[in-house]
Amino acid sequence: MASWASSLFSKKKVDIKEVSAESLELAKAADLPVVSGNTKPATVSNSKQPLAVLKKLAPIRDLKDEDLAQIEQSVLSYPAKSTVFTLGEKSEHIYYLLKGGIELESNGGASYFIAEGAALANLPLNSGKICGATARTKEPSVLLSIPTTVVQWWVNKSKSQQQGNNLEVIDIELPKEIPDTQFFKSFAQAYRENKLSLPSLPQVAIKLRKAMEKDDIGIRDVIKIIEVDAPIVAKLIQVSNSALYASSTPIKNCHDAVTRLGLETTRKLVMGISVKQLFQSKSPQLMAKMQELWKKSLHVSSLSFVLAQESGDVNPEDALLAGLICDIGAIPLIHFAEQNPESYPDLNDLQTVMPYLNPPVGSLVLHTLGFSNEITEIPKHAEDWYYESDGDKLTLIDVVILAKLHSYFGTARAKELPYINSLPAYAKLKNGKLNPDFSLDILSKAQQRIDAAMSMFA
Repeated sequence: MASWASSLFSKKKVDIKEVSAESLELAKAADLPVVSGNTKPATVSNSKQPLAVLKKLAPIRDLKDEDLAQIEQSVLSYPAKSTVFTLGEKSEHIYYLLKGGIELESNGGASYFIAEGAALANLPLNSGKICGATARTKEPSVLLSIPTTVVQWWVNKSKSQQQGNNLEVIDIELPKEIPDTQFFKSFAQAYRENKLSLPSLPQVAIKLRKAMEKDDIGIRDVIKIIEVDAPIVAKLIQVSNSALYASSTPIKNCHDAVTRLGLETTRKLVMGISVKQLFQSKSPQLMAKMQELWKKSLHVSSLSFVLAQESGDVNPEDALLAGLICDIGAIPLIHFAEQNPESYPDLNDLQTVMPYLNPPVGSLVLHTLGFSNEITEIPKHAEDWYYESDGDKLTLIDVVILAKLHSYFGTARAKELPYINSLPAYAKLKNGKLNPDFSLDILSKAQQRIDAAMSMFA
């Protein structure tokens, strides 16, 4: 750890005393951003925050104590009605509210207030390379500033742990949120030893995927593979006649459905239809949990589809499939419970641990099923709110992150969520705005398309 810590946190050590707002040169020496229209801090200090304070701040609280203690810090004080950063501004710093109150405002005019001591004060006001909102103090306020490289290291560490041969099973560390029971210890051991019972796709989906890898495949070849599975054919015809793809001429057969949808869209839809068949259990109780999981996945999938349509940067059918599989890692956990009926815990405990086990297990499942590397990465980052994908354009992972966050609005988990404007993925959503209910306008205005997308696999 010493190597990355020394390079990351010791880039420029400046003895910054408290300075006035006019001391611009000292602010520059502290590496603080200087942007036209922003207010200069009234005072700047390099005093270290207590470890107990840093341990509350996401996502840096996941660092080890010795690494937290080395983080380069600046404490900034601002008078009321100061502009700390501006929407669209490039930033090399991440800010947390220590005292006072901050209002975040999107370019749609919606605003959101964060008060000292509130749960949201433990989350960054911004993250990533671009600020997704304008931050103004509503009262005299004190902010903590740390380099974005700290969070970027945290993201890169997560990436590096998952890179390389996807067959390598990464150890599951059971966090404190997971009950200390023999069931979960046994599940983690089965995962480490690659002994989990993993789901498999229907033969039609496997044959179609292999056939589509050839350059000379045509519509007739695809139809021969698909037509042996009547439920898939029926669903494709239904989808081709849905509001998302329908024209004035109704589709009545497999050939016309594939022709209208196109080969690539057909392949992705067949994969999506096949994924639904993985959400099965012989136990009535666990089957109810599977159905609940499928319904949530379907919601995320439909939100992803519409977001991709609106962005223009991501293929909607790719996003549809990505949303369906983002929580697929819960399936082996439910199957493990089915195989161990004498020891599996309360269903609520199963629900609680799914977000912690889904990233590694989900990626293992998708690799085993033969999905692309891009799709295999989805479970790892679906709830990694501060993940910053490469480049300036919205990516498939960005779309799923935004859809997943939005799917929690109005639920009990909403109070734990970061402000959407603070997400790196949101800053890439050029058409994204927040309405007064803090819901993405493009989704709230597209309910008909969301319903149509959900009906594809309902």
